[in-house]
Amino acid sequence: MGIRVKVTAGAGIDRYSRITMISSPRILILEDDLHDRQLLEETLLNEGLSCQIVHARTKEEFQVALEKSEFDLIISDFGIPSYSGIAALALSRQVQPDAPFIFVSGTIGEERAVESLKLGATDYVLKDRLGRLGQAVERALREAQERMERDRNIKKRKQLEEQLHQSQKMEAIGQLAGGIAHDFNNLLLVMHGNAELVLRSDNELDDQNRHCLKQVIAAAERATNLVRQLLAFSHKQVIHFQPFNLNHVIANLTKMVNRIIGEDISLQCHYAENLPPVQADVGMVEQALMNLIVNARDAMPQGGSLFIETEIAEIDETYVENHPKARAGTFVCVTVSDTGMGIAREHLPRIFEPFFTTKEVGKGTGLGLAMLYGIVKQHQGWVEVSSQLGEGTAFKIFLPTNSSGVKNTPPEPVQNNFAGGTEKILLVEDDPDVRKFVRHVLENVGYKICEAGSGTEALKIWKANASKFDLLLTDMVMPGGLNGGQLAEHLCEEQPKLKVIFMSGYNPAIAGKIQPNGCFIQKPCLIDALIKTVRDCLDSNLKNKGPSSQGVS
Repeated sequence: MGIRVKVTAGAGIDRYSRITMISSPRILILEDDLHDRQLLEETLLNEGLSCQIVHARTKEEFQVALEKSEFDLIISDFGIPSYSGIAALALSRQVQPDAPFIFVSGTIGEERAVESLKLGATDYVLKDRLGRLGQAVERALREAQERMERDRNIKKRKQLEEQLHQSQKMEAIGQLAGGIAHDFNNLLLVMHGNAELVLRSDNELDDQNRHCLKQVIAAAERATNLVRQLLAFSHKQVIHFQPFNLNHVIANLTKMVNRIIGEDISLQCHYAENLPPVQADVGMVEQALMNLIVNARDAMPQGGSLFIETEIAEIDETYVENHPKARAGTFVCVTVSDTGMGIAREHLPRIFEPFFTTKEVGKGTGLGLAMLYGIVKQHQGWVEVSSQLGEGTAFKIFLPTNSSGVKNTPPEPVQNNFAGGTEKILLVEDDPDVRKFVRHVLENVGYKICEAGSGTEALKIWKANASKFDLLLTDMVMPGGLNGGQLAEHLCEEQPKLKVIFMSGYNPAIAGKIQPNGCFIQKPCLIDALIKTVRDCLDSNLKNKGPSSQGVS
């Protein structure tokens, strides 16, 4: 075809060394005359330009070259037999619009030169004045590089603006979800707790009524899991960090997966060797993975394949430039992919929004991926998704590795010590139904209870009783300008040995400050968990016992 590549480098490099801002630029020259081609090469060589040159003599060769490779610059004669320079310019603007285009001709007139510039040519050089070619090439390459860099400060800015907009939208939805979850936790505590109280009472219940109460409790527990998803999305869930190997967690999880996905879906797991541990909440990571598995199952109603793969991901700055949510460093990556229906392009930007679902009515809450997003973000990681209709979907979860060297120690065995006591407790809770339930539970095991509906009311009771309380049991988030943390701080200044238990549906780090001699219990809590936490806190002489989040699971 006559297409050939030649690399040229000359002695005049110092003069035009700034041209090398593009390392060894690729130049396509359209010229049918052999003598003129050689003259152009020699001119570039003498000007000190190191480059890769591809020659084309005809329209066909020019078109093949444009479609086969990308070029940093195109140089063309204005008149080629059976082909015009204007047509070559139009084709180059269509196939490679970013490549600068320079005409070199001995016949081009002023009018045609102006016309070519209006049509998109970068410059033109007369063949009898080739001394200007090096300068024209240098300027064209420099301007192209500047334009490329400018298009890149713009693309990055748009990505950041889009990311900020998405983050603000998700944050607003998260605040709403967290507020709903907080109020719903109180309702669940009342429903679950009172149903359990009736079951434990001495009143004789027939089998039908007992069954109905058990159904209420089971429904409350399912609703509690739904609230956990809302709290996870809004970053207000309690997290129990511990180091563990993700391969082991996935291996244990997949023991039950086959019962969930069915026989018509094959499961394949690939584990990276020597996978470093991650510092995370095992239960939350399991829940996130299970949500992806269930989504994959639903995307393959006719069967298919499900893949779970782990790997060590070394993320560099180049990767971060193309993935705004990513961070440089070493991460553990788990990929969950399927061969299902895929996700439509227009739906991809919304898949992590709570309550957004493409499933049929009654077949999804729209919280599975929202929960995944919240969990991974709480663990300082990120999620990437790729999908195409008819070709399946792949989710990649990136979690930071555990660099602390902390060993995974088994939890201490729970002692079944549900004894009550006779101590005096100040109960502070703004929800009257929750307050009534907690008082009933604790009074039934012997404690003396004084209750208040706000922090301000609690201060009045405290002063009226001459500070004769053994324990403050308080909600953390309360109206009236005095939350549980502030109330506890004020009372502990007057009575440093006062024991404190905080209650909240939120993560204590979000809800407020925990006093050094305080414990934490998450709503909605089981009756036995409440009684045990109160007794343990009263019996403890240790400061900063830390959160004791026991709740319905």
